Amino acid sequence: MKVLVVGSGGREHALAWKIAQSDRVTEVIAAPGSAGMEGVARCVPAVSVGDQDALTSLCQGEAVDLVVVGPEDPLAAGLADRLREAGFAVFGPSAAAARLEGSKAFAKAFMERHGVPTAAHRRFDDVEEAVAWVRERGTRCVVKADGLAAGKGVAMCETPGEAQTALREMMQDRRFGDAGASVVVEDWLEGEEASYYAITDGENIVTLAAAQDHKRALDGDRGENTGGMGAYSPAPVFDAEVERRAYERIVVPTIRGMAEEGMPYVGVLYVGLMIDAAGDPYVIEFNVRFGDPETQPLMLQAEGDVFPLLLGAATGALDASSRDGGLAWPGAAVCVVMASDGYPRDYPKGKAIDGLAGDGALAREDDSVVVFHAGTRRAENGGFETSGGRVLGVTARGASVQEARDRAYKAVAEISFDGAQHRGDIAARALDR
Repeated sequence: MKVLVVGSGGREHALAWKIAQSDRVTEVIAAPGSAGMEGVARCVPAVSVGDQDALTSLCQGEAVDLVVVGPEDPLAAGLADRLREAGFAVFGPSAAAARLEGSKAFAKAFMERHGVPTAAHRRFDDVEEAVAWVRERGTRCVVKADGLAAGKGVAMCETPGEAQTALREMMQDRRFGDAGASVVVEDWLEGEEASYYAITDGENIVTLAAAQDHKRALDGDRGENTGGMGAYSPAPVFDAEVERRAYERIVVPTIRGMAEEGMPYVGVLYVGLMIDAAGDPYVIEFNVRFGDPETQPLMLQAEGDVFPLLLGAATGALDASSRDGGLAWPGAAVCVVMASDGYPRDYPKGKAIDGLAGDGALAREDDSVVVFHAGTRRAENGGFETSGGRVLGVTARGASVQEARDRAYKAVAEISFDGAQHRGDIAARALDR
């Protein structure tokens, strides 16, 4: 079967890499893809993720059997609806269902209706009203742009002053464009974060291993919120009892609630969780696609064929006879993101990357390490150069988190580009438990 992966980042590279291993897949196409993905997919750089006409024509011309949509923006814009209307099987939710990520206010209201545990909040359309409210409360809080902001529209505010600055940046200065026209201000939840994934056809559900992301730019969870500076799986905080609570209290009510409200959810539901000291999970956010960079360690760690799960969800025939969908999660995997200087704000492009082979892999033989390309392009000399904020997801597997982490950081040390930055404490929390 022929599969089209829509997107060009590290998440899409990891998905294409894993899908291509299936005995049932004859070819993976990526639109637009990237030079780093060429070893696992035939890339079509002329077709962008936002061009629904071109993507529909590509599916028709290639007689694609399954479309896997990577990023959230095209889903929110209705790409899955358009392709389904044209007769194609699509792994990804409708525009209506994608509002779970596309609007923080919609997601909060939905959770209230269905009793899904989350932080208390208020929504604001007026910056002065929001500023006055956080000043009056005088406590730390979380400020979120209501719309899509590439995973960066969140400010963790320790003081009312920080909250006021974040509100003015989002609502007044429009740092995240129209996504910040409205904001949601939430209570600050205490605990440990985890990312939980459920694949569904709108009724049947298969769950994947949990991962833990590192959103803040600097070691020790300091600095600005980013799209993610690294991730690892498994997450020790997410034990069997926590998973039971997350599944029963969050995943099942969400999938059932979406169906009850006429928006059956198809694809992967990413649940960003805060797990408190009692082991009770609360929703920080919903994403309507695989996480980035969590997908990189998950795909590297997974043992088995992921393609039947994606196809089953897209065609309404997901086999949920076992909750794991036939996948196994032996050992561990760790992803360390190498980012450009200045990320998540302004950053340079076009910096030559040393340490990669011509196919974009690590310039040495080591099948326990895979370099997933998030923001690279071909340089004039045939090598690679930077083209994004997050540049590479250096990902390694091992028998334990420690072994996977050691391999990942050893590989990071062999790659360089001017201004490269990365966190040095990815997965340290798992080792400190």
